[in-house]
Amino acid sequence: MNMIVRTIIHLSRSGKSIISANRVLGAKASIIPGIHSHAHQVFDEISTTNSPDFNQLLTSYTRNNLPKEALQLFLQTKHSERLIDCSTLSCILQSCRDLSDVGLGKQFHCICVKNGFDKFVGFANSLIGMYMKCGSIDDGRRVFDLMPDRNCVTWNTMLSGLMINGLGPEVLQLFVELRVNGAKPTLLSYVAVMKLCGNLNQLLLGQQLHSCVIKEGFGTDGKVMTSLMIFYIKCTKFVQAFKIFSSMSRDVRSVKSWTAIISAYVQIKDPINVASLFNKMRRDSVEPNAVTYSTLLTASPAISPFQIHALVIKSDYHRVPLVGTALLIAYTKMGRTCESLSIFKSIDAKDIIAWSAMLACHAQAGDSEGAVNLFKEMVMQRIKPNEYSLSSVIDASSSANAPTDLGKQLHAVTIKYKYLNSICVSSALVTMYAKKGSIESAQKVFDRQSNRDLVSWNSIICSYAQHGYGERALEIFRDMEKSGVEMDSVTFIGVLTGCVHAGLIEEGEKYFNSMVNVHHIKPTMEHYSCMVDLYSRAGKLSEASDLINRMPFPGDARVWRTLLGACRMHRNIELGEIAAKNLISLEPDNPAAYVLLSNMYAGLGKWEERTKIRKMMDGRNVKKEAGCSWIQIRSTVHSFIASDTSHLMSIKIYEKLEEMMIQLKKEGYRPDTDLVLHNVGDEQKERILYRHSERLALALGLICTPRGMPLQIMKNLRVCADCHTVMKMVSAIEEREIVVRDTSRFHHFKAGSCSCGDYW
Repeated sequence: MNMIVRTIIHLSRSGKSIISANRVLGAKASIIPGIHSHAHQVFDEISTTNSPDFNQLLTSYTRNNLPKEALQLFLQTKHSERLIDCSTLSCILQSCRDLSDVGLGKQFHCICVKNGFDKFVGFANSLIGMYMKCGSIDDGRRVFDLMPDRNCVTWNTMLSGLMINGLGPEVLQLFVELRVNGAKPTLLSYVAVMKLCGNLNQLLLGQQLHSCVIKEGFGTDGKVMTSLMIFYIKCTKFVQAFKIFSSMSRDVRSVKSWTAIISAYVQIKDPINVASLFNKMRRDSVEPNAVTYSTLLTASPAISPFQIHALVIKSDYHRVPLVGTALLIAYTKMGRTCESLSIFKSIDAKDIIAWSAMLACHAQAGDSEGAVNLFKEMVMQRIKPNEYSLSSVIDASSSANAPTDLGKQLHAVTIKYKYLNSICVSSALVTMYAKKGSIESAQKVFDRQSNRDLVSWNSIICSYAQHGYGERALEIFRDMEKSGVEMDSVTFIGVLTGCVHAGLIEEGEKYFNSMVNVHHIKPTMEHYSCMVDLYSRAGKLSEASDLINRMPFPGDARVWRTLLGACRMHRNIELGEIAAKNLISLEPDNPAAYVLLSNMYAGLGKWEERTKIRKMMDGRNVKKEAGCSWIQIRSTVHSFIASDTSHLMSIKIYEKLEEMMIQLKKEGYRPDTDLVLHNVGDEQKERILYRHSERLALALGLICTPRGMPLQIMKNLRVCADCHTVMKMVSAIEEREIVVRDTSRFHHFKAGSCSCGDYW
């Protein structure tokens, strides 16, 4: 390094041309890091300098992306003002632009006006570029408007400046002015404006541009044709996009072209052509990039995510956030949380999208602890949560095994980060409060929403439906209709569920028909399942069976399970056996069908048939799911199974149960021993009933909480009718609300009655 500098100084002192010295410095500058730090030493030693020499060194700085050093050279070099020419100021303005220093740029603007350089078109173009890059749009526009003469560079610089500042409509207006004034857009301007037309859905202008590029001879250029194709895809004109791609020769089809056409087939849900195009792309020796892989991972599984994952690893894209996040989401959809977590850990420089995707994965798996720990880690790494990461962690907090107060804590976090007015976040809060049993809190959040979209309305309608307040769900639905928000299939699932839990048969039929005939929404299996449930609970088993037979697709396990449960309740053994047969054929390893059928036989006293079903379960190694209930007291969750004695307070719990049963019998309680499906005496049946898991949880809650404090109990199976009666009576005796969440709904027991109206 020092030898090079000494050589340059020697050349200048020995009388050699200063140009030789500058050429040496200029040649070495681009290949030897740090040589620019000796520039001032060279200039101090050289006896004479002139404008070309000075500009050559300035140009060397700007070419090597050293804007700060270029400005320091200008400001510290002796007699720099007398060396100024148009080239000098262009370099200086480029440095100001690179540093986004508009204040210094304005000072040099004054110098140029003083020296009369503002009349030169090239310099004015540099000024426009500097102002627009620094975000000083009005100053850039003023320079543009005051220019007496403009060339193509002027127009294209102004176009580029407006685009980088996100002024889409202004870009299109200026482009029209450009054409009217007879200026010729560059190829890159055409590409940029075409992209903008796609983003703004300006179909007519884009079609006019298509004609222009053909007329001006750009019709075979790969970049232009690719931008045209993307424009048509964004405007959903897929036929035109396919035609353009087909017209492109093999040598101009870039990875961007292939990715764009693949994305078009992804949008129209054509997985066969997606796979075909991807294979053809590889046969044409075009290597996929990160965008290609992320696009493929959003498609229907025509190509297995495992195959794409293998290709991603082979091409070393698995650490790229865009690809890693797409892989993570693909595995999440498959329910593979472990693989998703492994991919998440491998991503370099994780962005908020990756964090949000992983939080959503935990939420989908019902892993509230994993979601909260990940959220804490994200905040510790100084990554500010966005509305999607917050809504995901709130969703996770609504899972059945999450602590009761976790959602409230996350509500406070949303206030801290000022996302409470976000529809995405507030709708998640509505759902969370509803799932945690507080429909009142859900309503309060809904009432505070300043704007409501489809998700907001669906959240509150489904919440009331799950809590058994069918009339209230329908009332909100009517408010939604008045608001003008367009309904979707989820809206009607909420409405029909509300009708199911409230026994509103006529209303359910009316809204189902309205969904099909008025709103033109095609019923899904879930809609039919709601209607089967509606008829089944009301004892209209023939109507339920007829509806299953009329469905445009075979009934799934959920439909047959609903019918079988109703057959057991209403003692229709013939239809129950048909439902059980269909259910077992669909889910041979699921114990639900066997248990429901065996319970139906037991309820009718057909003990031999019940024994056969139990033997069938043993032969197929199908295990009955144990009933489990849990209650949170302070920060601890306590779980129980029937006749559980493992709890540390078991003795006190059973003492409380005995005391409770005595009190209930004084109030007129009579155990419904018909519900005990064991071939034993009534006294033993009564003992079995009072040891149900939800009663153990209730007893602990009564022991450990102050009188009058509401209790919330969760159960993994349907609450039995006798326990339902007990909960009603205890709510009156103890003067407190008891909320029980079972597999199908919430029961709010208060003052001796239940929100379900004894219809569940």
